[in-house]
Amino acid sequence: MLHKVEGIIIRTTDYGETNKILTLFTRENGKIAVMARGAKRPKSRFASSAQLFNYGIFVYQRVTGIGTLNQADIVESFRDVRSDLKLTAHGAYIVELLDRLTDDQVRNPYLFELVYQLFVYMNEGVDPDILTRIFETKMLEVAGVAPALEYCALCGSVEGPFVFSMKHSGILCWRCKHEDHYHLAVSDAVMKLLRLFQKIDVKRIGHISVKEETKKQLKEILSHYYDEYVGIQLKSKRFLEQIDSLYEQ
Repeated sequence: MLHKVEGIIIRTTDYGETNKILTLFTRENGKIAVMARGAKRPKSRFASSAQLFNYGIFVYQRVTGIGTLNQADIVESFRDVRSDLKLTAHGAYIVELLDRLTDDQVRNPYLFELVYQLFVYMNEGVDPDILTRIFETKMLEVAGVAPALEYCALCGSVEGPFVFSMKHSGILCWRCKHEDHYHLAVSDAVMKLLRLFQKIDVKRIGHISVKEETKKQLKEILSHYYDEYVGIQLKSKRFLEQIDSLYEQ
């Protein structure tokens, strides 16, 4: 049976001497794997289309197991993301995180649109650090471990000031903060941005200007939260951290 889907290539794996297995995240069918036969050959019709981050229309045939790619019409290759090492590192982290936190063939058009729009913004020069933090925040909901950010995680109070608690998965009000002796005193700017990132419509991101110190706090909190509640090790994250350290020097 032939399937026609709108998709983004989120992983490529060499298979044999000439083939590639492409993992696509699609609007219609969620995450799927297809065999691009001959894609490693320079003159193959799939040689240029079977590349990471490519977005387009894909036609594949599948009965059981891995499908077979019949046609690939690339609409956008996100050239600027590919040509910049920092952007490539952010893009690789985003697609690997997506791959690890989603199951095969689970349709999620909202998540597809989120990933697509993030790559569009990144390609247009929007701060990749902020785009990555937005994605990390939203993927916590996909993973089923989103922190409580609108009210105290223990008593439900909406009266601040608040601190952030890894132990209790969210914010604690001033009455409850003693329940976590290792709570984090984060700035109001960080708290507001975390709430914004949870809710924001990705199509309305626009220009978000954030101080370097605030970006650093956001990165540290989300990194620790992922370690505590998600617990996955990503090669792309280590690569991204190495690239970030080069830019900080």
